Amino acid sequence: MKIQLNTDNNVQGDASLQRHAEETVTSILERFADRITRVEVHVHDDNGRDRTGEGLDKHCTIEARLNNMQPLTASDSANDVSSAVTGAARKLQRVIETAVGKLSTH
Repeated sequence: MKIQLNTDNNVQGDASLQRHAEETVTSILERFADRITRVEVHVHDDNGRDRTGEGLDKHCTIEARLNNMQPLTASDSANDVSSAVTGAARKLQRVIETAVGKLSTH
């Protein structure tokens, strides 16, 4: 499973964020690893350089490409980037469980 991290200009895509994204996605989606070919993690900050905003301004959208299926996505918002990545990965796990479950019942 290849994991690619994409950030906007307001989020520093450093080694620690890359490591967190890879470890989180790998551990949460590990039971589907044989079906997933690629995962793209997109992180952005709504407030950007304007730090006056409060709330859930860090967003993460994760897209997983599975064998013989359309891409599946999930997203989450949080106060910090790592929480947004974790939340989106957990939501994506449920989306994949549902999609794979539908395939096995047909």
